[in-house]
Amino acid sequence: MSYHNPVPSLPLASEKLTTDRKVFFLDLKENDRGRFIKITEDVGGRRDTIMLPIGAAKDFHEMLGRLVEFETTLVE
Repeated sequence: MSYHNPVPSLPLASEKLTTDRKVFFLDLKENDRGRFIKITEDVGGRRDTIMLPIGAAKDFHEMLGRLVEFETTLVE
């Protein structure tokens, strides 16, 4: 019996955002099922990650834009 440990693929493109004590990494990656965006939040060494299929990226972007725009209308 053999086991296959897949080697993590290198990102096609990457972005990094540092804010307060958090660091966000956005990586465009590709595997045998297609392209996806890997979003990782690092807070003091603790990491949480979500995978966003590229087919959902446009909708995600539009939804995020609406939330950011709405937030600007709120009174502090």
